[in-house]
Amino acid sequence: MFDNLTGRLSGVIKTIRGEARLTESNIQKALREVRMALLEADVALPVVKTFIDKVKEKAVGHEVMDSLTPGQALVGVVHKELIALIGEKQVEINLSTVPPAVILMAGLQGAGKTTSSGKLAKWLMEQKKKKVLLVSCDIYRPAAIHQLELLAQQTGADFFPVQTGQKPGAIGKAALDYARKHHHDVVIVDTAGRLGIDEAMMQEITELETILKPIETLFVVDAMQGQDAVNTAKAFGDALPLTGVILTKLDGDARGGAALSVRQVTGRPIKFTGISEKLTGLEPFYPDRMASRILGMGDVLGLIEEAQRNADQDEAERLVKKMKSGKSFNLNDFKMQFQQMQKMGGMGAMMDKLPAQFSQAAKNVNVDDKIIKRSEGIINSMTKKERAKPDILKASRKRRIANGSGVSVQEVNKLLSQFEQTRKMMKMMKKGGMSKMMSGLKGMLPKMR
Repeated sequence: MFDNLTGRLSGVIKTIRGEARLTESNIQKALREVRMALLEADVALPVVKTFIDKVKEKAVGHEVMDSLTPGQALVGVVHKELIALIGEKQVEINLSTVPPAVILMAGLQGAGKTTSSGKLAKWLMEQKKKKVLLVSCDIYRPAAIHQLELLAQQTGADFFPVQTGQKPGAIGKAALDYARKHHHDVVIVDTAGRLGIDEAMMQEITELETILKPIETLFVVDAMQGQDAVNTAKAFGDALPLTGVILTKLDGDARGGAALSVRQVTGRPIKFTGISEKLTGLEPFYPDRMASRILGMGDVLGLIEEAQRNADQDEAERLVKKMKSGKSFNLNDFKMQFQQMQKMGGMGAMMDKLPAQFSQAAKNVNVDDKIIKRSEGIINSMTKKERAKPDILKASRKRRIANGSGVSVQEVNKLLSQFEQTRKMMKMMKKGGMSKMMSGLKGMLPKMR
């Protein structure tokens, strides 16, 4: 989402490279470009003005240490102000109340409320070990009620059935009573999509909020809707005591202005971001990490946490033990790495968290999730013996594998070439080359807390 903004900001920094220090003159020129970059990214004009004024105030006369260039010093100032713009620090979801804690989901139609309700249920169950009840008060769309029921089945959360003809307030009361009797920790209430200008619908959700007394009222906003979504967020904020924001579709290709504006416009913290359509695609929002990603520094901490949550640790340990025992890396191991990648959200999700120089290099190689799936198909077309001993793969076997997986022999050769490169890297790691590889990588990554 932030590729264009990241590229523009990187260009701005280069314009003052080589300057002896940050001055009002060179800062003025750089900030003019920053202002244009933010406006092109669809950031709200008042937000841009405030941001630029603060960066200018902090940057003019800023002492540049011997170890930094003026460009790097300006990045430091911009980074701090970006963090201040989008939230200062992470604000966790509040569950500090007598159970059940009620979470009310509000927002526009199509913003992703229902899907986010399912994702949040899964996150609370897995990360907080809570017993969750999902409830739909969207009586105007039977399909939304059915969708939430399916999400409950997929996540393992409980679902409160809705009776035909029930009003949202009655549904809310009955669900709350049911949750108390069945000892649920959290009740997530999905509501009908509505516009800020729809007074009748806004009155309905206000009454629902009064009945349920939620500990959290979360506004779900589509990051791809730009300023319209931000303006609607303000209307919701005027009608409801919002406690936070869930920013969905952050993996899209929109300009990202909503992500930078919504915190300032609503005055409420972003608590979660939707990063993929998968049920695991919901992450707590960390302002410092988001600021780093916007400036091309990546979110390596987030990538590591994703690996710890979703990667198969037993498989990883098995591979380490295998390498230490002297056994060679084979195509079964190679396939397992593809599967681990898919569990972490796919190649795209991983690339988004890498520093710009690495993610751009990977994009130039054109490795996407479809190619990974195709590679798995090629390996699946091999016999057990061929996977265990790739060196026996000669021309006739390659033709058979290509026909079996529906690809060309050239694609089979390309996969085997990638496998050979990975196998060589594994040998380097076994011989102690990993420390050299990591020390080289360390110098290229930004310092993180």
